[in-house]
Amino acid sequence: MSTSIIICDDSSMARKQMARSLPENWDVSIAFATNGKEALELIRAGQAEILFLDLNMPVMDGYEVLQAIRADDLPAMVVVVSGDIQPEAYKRVIALGALDFIKKPVSPGEIETVLAKYGIPVNKTGRTMSLDIKVDLRDGYQEIINVAMGRSANLLARLLDVFIELPVPRVNMLEVTELQMLLQQIDAQQDVSALCQGFIGSGLAGEALMIFNESSYSEIAELMKQDGEITESVKTELLMDISNILIGAILKGIADQLDVNFSQGHPVLLGQHIRIAEILDQMKVTWKQTLAIEIPYRIKNRNISCDLLILFSEDSIKSLDKRISYILE
Repeated sequence: MSTSIIICDDSSMARKQMARSLPENWDVSIAFATNGKEALELIRAGQAEILFLDLNMPVMDGYEVLQAIRADDLPAMVVVVSGDIQPEAYKRVIALGALDFIKKPVSPGEIETVLAKYGIPVNKTGRTMSLDIKVDLRDGYQEIINVAMGRSANLLARLLDVFIELPVPRVNMLEVTELQMLLQQIDAQQDVSALCQGFIGSGLAGEALMIFNESSYSEIAELMKQDGEITESVKTELLMDISNILIGAILKGIADQLDVNFSQGHPVLLGQHIRIAEILDQMKVTWKQTLAIEIPYRIKNRNISCDLLILFSEDSIKSLDKRISYILE
């Protein structure tokens, strides 16, 4: 008798990768959900013995799903599969009743190991599973960034002993003139500090742009045990430290998944106490188009926020598309 499973993830790329990672010839019936609400509907309809669950999703996230399963005593064993690998994320999902936690991207054989750990039988058939999951390039970009974002948040969370509230990253192909509008949406009314750092490698190039809310400095200084007056030089040092962690980890996460190597330029302080509108003038971007990836980081229970934008040059797009397409095959 086949085992009924649900793969719940807002990314079609992640759903495809997860399905490919299931034990070979496992006798299963698979249902797919793009958010937690859909997954709960399937569980209540009796379509899930095992749920493979993402955490960061629109409509209803993985934490809310686990809470609902526990509250309603729904019959599903849950294995969380997420790019958010912060220590608190692991503790939260286990406390909410998940069997185990697997980090993305799932490696071959990992699912079978977890199933064996909990005595879940893997009945085999002679049939090869047929998968017809369409994945577009934009969704591929978003999932690559989602995994890299989780790695960067994990480093910052461990450094500051906090929990980073991660969003669904936003990916857009923009004219550079539209980039100004995107920046204005971040926080048009507040003064900010901003830093950029160029990167290049394997036919790819771009700029990483860190935008730091001025009101965050006092709490960041406290978390980093920075004593004394918060002078302009201290602010610069804090901005450099946070930027080095997030930019370095994001670029390494992207590079590892795309099998490339990036060289990073020296970080350039664009200014402190400046308006969002001034940032592009300081950067002197010469491209006409950019693939813009926006990641807002927020620290739980703290007045700390920063936004990281990864901007790939228009000359990088063809190479990026080729590499993403290779992963999706």
